[in-house]
Amino acid sequence: MQSTDLAELIKSCDTIRRTGRVLQFYGLALESVGPDVFVGEICEISTPGNLHPVKAEVVGFRNGNVVLIPFGNLHGIHVGSEVVATGKSATIPVGEELLGRVIDGFGFPIDEKGPIRFSDEIGIYRNPINPMMREPVDVQLETGIKVIDAFTPVGKGQRIGIFAGSGVGKSTLLSMITKSSSADVNVIALIGERGREVQDFISKGLGREGLSNTVVVVAGADQPALVRLYAAYAATAISEYFMKQGKDVVLAMDSITRFAMAQREIGLAIGEPPTARGYTPSAFDKIPKLVERAGNFAGQGSITAFYTVLVEGDDFNEPVSDNVRAILDGHIVLDRKIAEQNVYPAINVLNSVSRLVGDLLSPEERMLIGNARKLLSRYESSKDMIDFGGYIKGENRKLDECVEFESSFLDVRVQEKSYGAARKDIFNWLVRALPNV
Repeated sequence: MQSTDLAELIKSCDTIRRTGRVLQFYGLALESVGPDVFVGEICEISTPGNLHPVKAEVVGFRNGNVVLIPFGNLHGIHVGSEVVATGKSATIPVGEELLGRVIDGFGFPIDEKGPIRFSDEIGIYRNPINPMMREPVDVQLETGIKVIDAFTPVGKGQRIGIFAGSGVGKSTLLSMITKSSSADVNVIALIGERGREVQDFISKGLGREGLSNTVVVVAGADQPALVRLYAAYAATAISEYFMKQGKDVVLAMDSITRFAMAQREIGLAIGEPPTARGYTPSAFDKIPKLVERAGNFAGQGSITAFYTVLVEGDDFNEPVSDNVRAILDGHIVLDRKIAEQNVYPAINVLNSVSRLVGDLLSPEERMLIGNARKLLSRYESSKDMIDFGGYIKGENRKLDECVEFESSFLDVRVQEKSYGAARKDIFNWLVRALPNV
C-alpha cells in the first residue's frame, strides 16, 4: 500500500466507537437514541445470542432520534439493544467474476456455484451526472425482435419502459431482449419477483447460453423493502462498472413499479405524507435519480436500460406509469387484447413510441414505418365495424388495403428470425407489403 493511500485511510477512519441504543420499533422503522450518524450510513444492531448483528440503514431523524430501516429479521432485538455506526454507506463488490452468476442485492451468490472472489468494490449511490458528459444516442442496439427494431428502435444508451398489466408478458419480453441483443454484458434486476418466476426466468428465459454474459441481481417479493431498493441500486452500479470499461451494457429491471412500492413502504414508515394512490413524495423523487444513471457516456461505454412498469388495473395513467413515461426516452406498450390472440410479444405498435426514431432510422425507413402506422391506425379505427360484419371486401379500396396489411402483419411479426436478420427482414417485408399510401 502506498504511503499516500495509508495516510488517506488513517484520515478517514473512525477513532471513536459511535454507539446508541434502540428506543422503539414500529412498522418497518426502528428508532434509536444515537449514535452520531449521517443519512445513508450503515449501522449494526447487536442481538443477544446472535453472532451476526443485524444491519440497518439510517433513513432520517425524528425529534433528535435516529430512524433506521433494517435489512433483515429483527428477532431478538429489544429496547436498549446497542446500535453501532460503521462509518460506511452501502457498497457492492464488482468484477468480471460476476458474469454468469446470480446474486442478491449485497453481492452474495445465491446460485449455489460457490463463493465469488471480487476484484473491486463500489458504492451503490451516485451523484447526478453532468449532462455534458453524455454522448448522443445515434447507434441502434438491435434487440432481435422485429416490431421493436423497426417500429420502436432502441439506441445504445437509451432508457425505455415496457408497460403492461400483470400476466401480459413483460418478463418474457425482457428475457427475449437480453438473449438476442447485441450488448456485451447484460445485467438483470428482478425486484420483488415471486420465487418461482425467478427460477423460470433464469432456467427457461435465459438458459445456459444467455446467462454466460449476464449478471442477475435478485430481491424476492418476501424480502424487506430496503433490500428490494438495494437490489435496484446494486444492479445499476454493476452496470456502471462494466460501462466504465468501455462495454455496451443492457440493464433490464423488472420492475421499477416494485422499486417505487418499496420506497412507498419506507416513506410511510418514517412518516411521509401519502399522495397519489398512497405513494409518498420520495418514491417519485428516487425514480429519476435511478434511471438517469443509464446513458451513452463520453470516452466510456453505454448503458441501455429497459424498465418494466407494472400497470395497476391496466390503467396506463396511474401515478408510477405516468411519472416513468415522462422521464424515459420511449415506451413499449404490451396489450392484453393482443396477448389474448396468442400473439407474442403482445406489443401494441400504435401506442409504443421511441423518442429517438429520427436519429436511429434512415429517412426511407421512417417513411416505411409512417405508412405502416397509417394503415394500422385506419384498421384500428374501423375495427368495430369489421367485427360486427359491416365490412364487405371490394367496396372500399383503402379499407381493403388496411385489412390485408393487418392480416399479413400479424403473421410476419411473430416469425422467428436469428439475431441480425430481424431488422432486415421486417423492412424488406414492408417494402413488399405496403401499397402506395
